[in-house]
Amino acid sequence: MTFEEYAFARTAALVRFARLLTGDEHRAEDLVQDVLARAYARWGRISRTDRPDVYVRRMLVNAHHSWWRRRSSGEVSVAAPGERPTTTDEAAEVAERDALWRLVRDLPARQRTVIVLRYYEDLDDARIAEILDCSTGTVRTHAKRALTALRERQGAAVPATTTTGGF
Repeated sequence: MTFEEYAFARTAALVRFARLLTGDEHRAEDLVQDVLARAYARWGRISRTDRPDVYVRRMLVNAHHSWWRRRSSGEVSVAAPGERPTTTDEAAEVAERDALWRLVRDLPARQRTVIVLRYYEDLDDARIAEILDCSTGTVRTHAKRALTALRERQGAAVPATTTTGGF
């Protein structure tokens, strides 16, 4: 597979993945563009691996973590306003989903990455471990800590009279 074929086939999925990591559409697009530029320079080596997508995703995760470390402490991400829901049920669903993703974005970077890879990308622990270059036990530990934190934070953020789905 050529780099052009790979980029054409996988860019949209990589941007979705990056958006979940960063919580920001524009930052996600920039991150994917930077990673694909670096992948292009190394494509001869990357294309010879068994799974080039794992290699590129790992590059994406590493680039995000590097950006996160360099980020200034004064920068604040502001979510773009969504469309207005048409019914009360839709409004509650949108509010619940937004609240949950705000909680996910507040997780430490590794935990957030594991949650996104496991529940959004639907990858198993072995594949996540390969992408993050760690053991499957480490993946399970990050997932458990993230889910525990989400449950605690979600419980604290939701009134007692409201029932919610989620993790």
